[in-house]
Amino acid sequence: MNQKAPLNPEDMEGMISNVAGYRFVDLPDRDKLREPFRQICNKNGLKGTILLSFEGINFFLAGSQSSIDQYLQFLEEDSRFSAIPLKYSYTEYQPFNRMNVRLKKEIISLGLDHIKPAERTGEEITPTEFKQWMDEGREVAIIDTRNDYEIRLGTFENAFDLNIKSFRAFPKAVETLPDSMKDTPVVMFCTGGIRCEKASVVMMDAGFSNVKQLKGGILGYFEEVGGEHWDGDCFVFDHRVALSAELEQADVVQCFACRQPLTVEEQESPDYVIEVSCPHCIHLR
Repeated sequence: MNQKAPLNPEDMEGMISNVAGYRFVDLPDRDKLREPFRQICNKNGLKGTILLSFEGINFFLAGSQSSIDQYLQFLEEDSRFSAIPLKYSYTEYQPFNRMNVRLKKEIISLGLDHIKPAERTGEEITPTEFKQWMDEGREVAIIDTRNDYEIRLGTFENAFDLNIKSFRAFPKAVETLPDSMKDTPVVMFCTGGIRCEKASVVMMDAGFSNVKQLKGGILGYFEEVGGEHWDGDCFVFDHRVALSAELEQADVVQCFACRQPLTVEEQESPDYVIEVSCPHCIHLR
């Protein structure tokens, strides 16, 4: 069964439950799945996004805990979606505007059809083990697979920033890494783990011999071991914009004009004018 929310019901009174999950699994009936998913979410007043592709499912949903539980029960009725690992957080407001069920070619776009995580992906390393490696100062190349605007808000200590603007640029960025790194243990990470399912295969295909992906991503690390060895906040793709290591909403906003996330310091810049500009787009005015 899918795991339940980690809080007691009395602790969640009046709170909105946010849940995310994904699975790479063959879905030849992708198109037929759209309407049943749409119906269960609308029936229970959920908002967020579900991505369905022939390669799997990815969802970010928010609503009352009872509504989330109804959705999870619906998932369990199809063995392909049973026991999907879930990530929970809680807010006092609904972080999504509407409910969307989208049919996509990929649930995370890389543009390489031969990479199929349902068939082959990198080994996982648990947050506890990864923290232990960093505590011990082990030789390890830590690779951040996220986009540049996400990394600006926070990343792990000594992590490599590949300076990419979209995940599709990741394969080219890997080509710039030194050959001397190919026999070094590599731990790669992203927000929730989904990008690393594909990124790990890219790195293995490029000749990296010891590639591991952080299980559950950054959010899984926060949940399991806290924020040690992490610097900053973690960008998320909803109205919360970013979460702290305590999985609480951070003091980060998005520029209305260019959608870049803005730290507290950037919000204090004279270039930040609400709904007009920020330090990242002022030169475009």
